[in-house]
Amino acid sequence: MAIEVGTRAPGFELSDQHGTPVKLSDHRGKKIVLIFYPLAFTGVCGGELDALRDEFMADMPEDVEVLTISVDSIFAHRAWADQKGYTFPLLSDFWPHGQVARAYGVFDEEKGIAERGTFVIDGEGVVRWRVVNPISQARDIAEYRKVLAELP
Repeated sequence: MAIEVGTRAPGFELSDQHGTPVKLSDHRGKKIVLIFYPLAFTGVCGGELDALRDEFMADMPEDVEVLTISVDSIFAHRAWADQKGYTFPLLSDFWPHGQVARAYGVFDEEKGIAERGTFVIDGEGVVRWRVVNPISQARDIAEYRKVLAELP
């Protein structure tokens, strides 16, 4: 089960598609939209990240950061980011396999992938909103905007 709203977001350090380490704690003071997705190069995941690139990132407030996470390797993330023009961090939860997804309660042990979970984390590192959709069901990015607008 996904971590509860009102709890401190579990810290992590993962590498992005360029091999650069990214720590959640490095983003303190910013609102974080933390997006777990099952796998790169898949239809629903591509549609969601395309919407982030095309609709969400264009008018995102300066105090908001988007971090995406899947169990894919940094090499798969790099190829996908280059192909699709994703400039936001695609973080690799490859090894230990799914460790961060487990910490957030969105790892599907049977399939070995992250579920489709999103967490909005405030500047103090507290989870203020979450949604977990079935793997086949895309999330609505309009919800992210609404939640962010309501945060102080």
